[in-house]
Amino acid sequence: MHHDNLWAPWRMQYIQQLDPATAPSPQGSRAGDPQADLPCFLCDAAGCAPNTDLARDLTVLTKNDSAVLLLNKYPYTNGHLLAAPLEHLGELGDLPASARADLMEITAVGERLLRTAIHAQGINIGMNLGRCAGAGLPGHLHVHIVPRWSGDTNFMQAIGGVRVIPQALEASYDCLLETLEKIKD
Repeated sequence: MHHDNLWAPWRMQYIQQLDPATAPSPQGSRAGDPQADLPCFLCDAAGCAPNTDLARDLTVLTKNDSAVLLLNKYPYTNGHLLAAPLEHLGELGDLPASARADLMEITAVGERLLRTAIHAQGINIGMNLGRCAGAGLPGHLHVHIVPRWSGDTNFMQAIGGVRVIPQALEASYDCLLETLEKIKD
């Protein structure tokens, strides 16, 4: 499919004059966060011990010193994982270097897990920082780890606007958890 660019250079002046104080902010901590009263599913996952009934409910697979790995309950595709810092922070730069390293380490565990458990042929790894960048939860940064296969887009998504997820969330969780036990170093 070919896409043409529509250049609108006059829009930049408008964008630059927007007041940052009125823009939705990722909020670096829960203190002062206008959404602080709302539950954060990543904070819930971060506070959960792996291998418990609660972990199963929250789809938590594993944790390290500063990060948690869980199965996305609203996946783009089968096996879609999320890696998040334990601390509720919205900016990558707000994390200490050791926490950034832990986040990347647990992301690497997620990549290996998907390649081993469900034989992903490729993986998209990325972050959406800020609501306008697509973050559904801008106050708690997280990494999307999305498995891909050759030909995994089809007419259902292109024409029908729906995704076909071939495995129940609970079955995906069980498969990933079982494989995680096998690949632990």
